[in-house]
Amino acid sequence: MTTFIQSHRLRRFFPYFALVFGTLGLGFSAIFVKWANAPGAVSGFYRVAIAAAVMAVPFGIEVRRRAPVSRHHLLIAALGGLFFAADLAAWNTSVLLTSAASATLFGNTSPLWVSLGALLLFKEKLKPGFWAGLSLAMLGTVIIISKDISTEPSVGWGSLLAIIAGVFYAGFFLVTQRAREGLSSLTAWWVSAMTGTVGLLVASVVLEQPLTGYPAHTYWSLIGVALITQVGAYLAINYALGHLPASIVSPTLLGQPVLTALLAVPLLGQPLNPAQIIGGAVVLAGIWIVHRQRG
Repeated sequence: MTTFIQSHRLRRFFPYFALVFGTLGLGFSAIFVKWANAPGAVSGFYRVAIAAAVMAVPFGIEVRRRAPVSRHHLLIAALGGLFFAADLAAWNTSVLLTSAASATLFGNTSPLWVSLGALLLFKEKLKPGFWAGLSLAMLGTVIIISKDISTEPSVGWGSLLAIIAGVFYAGFFLVTQRAREGLSSLTAWWVSAMTGTVGLLVASVVLEQPLTGYPAHTYWSLIGVALITQVGAYLAINYALGHLPASIVSPTLLGQPVLTALLAVPLLGQPLNPAQIIGGAVVLAGIWIVHRQRG
């Protein structure tokens, strides 16, 4: 009886553990990219290519189990992969130009753009509180970027690039939302990853960003971001979403920029300045309000 109770408690605790692990894995994303120090399209290519290869067998099993698969929704998922490729190329580049904390914070503004996209594309009605949240987030953004540009223009451009990455990620989310109407989570994820791999390979060639010739620590860092962030973190969060209410998961995921900022101090030697602390808190407050309004 005691063993049964302990097992039951463990099962209840596991979704929370998965959520914490997933958030931590996402928080390490910018750290790995910074350590790799590879061009944006290259690091994005290895991230999704390795992840897709690792999950190829589970994907094959899933497709056979759910056959036939909707071709229409497969094409939608493939389109989502192109948005994800653009997101990674832009965001990875921003990490190299600005601080890991700023890049992660602005990359996580996607809920704002998802809401605006839903308004423009799907005619979803937005509550008044959304505009308050958006205004707060924009105010915090101005505080951080104005400080960055006054200190070092390239740092400010890195922050702007991270915001652009957040817009691409919002496009990925909106498209994938439609793909999930006819595909399982794993199928949509894998198809997007494969399309993103091809897109990032093409981008690397066009931009003349070499795929080889980097030191060993670069490849280890890319393996880390692929396995810990792209596979481990996303699977853990998907699991948590299946067992916990979104009202718990969404605010917890907002901790990702905070974790990255804290990790960047000892691991990258990037302390936070007052503008980042104040502006970051304002941005996170705005995003939290948007989450609440859409919930």
